[in-house]
Amino acid sequence: MRYLTRGTCAMAIDFELDGDIIKSVKFLGGCHGNTQGIAKLVEGMKIDDVIEKLEGTDCGGRGTSCPDQLARALKEAKKNM
Repeated sequence: MRYLTRGTCAMAIDFELDGDIIKSVKFLGGCHGNTQGIAKLVEGMKIDDVIEKLEGTDCGGRGTSCPDQLARALKEAKKNM
């Protein structure tokens, strides 16, 4: 799945799910080291757990962040399950 981000340096997030488990995540753009770290940390986790931990994370007063955008992407994907 691809989620087009809003308000962040990353332009999009590609992710794959296996039921309610996150199989893989790749950010397109953004702070490469940070987004790689986020991706590695959430792989294998349940969607709801990741949403709970990352939703609302702010980057520099933007009102969102790459982690927050991932939470939004997962919420959208969850609606379509």
